[in-house]
Amino acid sequence: MRSRRLSAVAVLPLLAIGACSAGSPDVESFEQKSSYVIGQGMGRQMANDQIEVDLAAFNRGLEDGLAGNESLISEEEAMQVMRELQAKVQLTQAQQREGMMAQLDSLAVKNREEGEAYLADNAALEGVVTTPSGLQYRVLSAGDGPKPKATDNVRVNYKGTLLDGTEFDSSERSGGPVTFKVNELIAGWTEALQLMNVGSRYWLVVPSNLGYGERGSGQLIGPNATLVFELELVEIVQ
Repeated sequence: MRSRRLSAVAVLPLLAIGACSAGSPDVESFEQKSSYVIGQGMGRQMANDQIEVDLAAFNRGLEDGLAGNESLISEEEAMQVMRELQAKVQLTQAQQREGMMAQLDSLAVKNREEGEAYLADNAALEGVVTTPSGLQYRVLSAGDGPKPKATDNVRVNYKGTLLDGTEFDSSERSGGPVTFKVNELIAGWTEALQLMNVGSRYWLVVPSNLGYGERGSGQLIGPNATLVFELELVEIVQ
């Protein structure tokens, strides 16, 4: 679930909290530390929203607000300034979103082209089987146990990497074999597991349409990413 991003014109109650250096002579008391955290969070949000700040005027406004002094700007003018600032922040955020979408679109094209080339080259390698769906696998070691059904729970060892070899997940990170329900996994795994006998170990190449598709997953698996797995079927869980 994506969180709703707050603009700098309403930052004070829900600021991103930044770390401060414990033991710094300027931030020793709780009041000093909390003040620093609030100021740092406001500064970061304003910088991210590209809001130009006159520090002298900002500090004067902060002092007057804390002291309850009469404002140097009328209420009507202040409201107009805030409307203009809000419009500027919204424009900046829209431009940032457009830039991110453009980057994702470019990455999606790059990943798709690289994946198609990799799959084409891989299909010609000895021992590689390409199924009608486009899944590719090579048997690293064959087991002699039963094959699971789509509704079975299975325990597996696995390692997943990108085409450049970057590891994005593994059962080792979880401390050993992991239990999954076969038909609740990505399509490439659901298909592969039903081909495997217990005790088998396969090398899989999963096209993006059998993996995480155009949306990708997490920080490492981008849009249209083709994925490589080593997958061992340890047992069918009764």
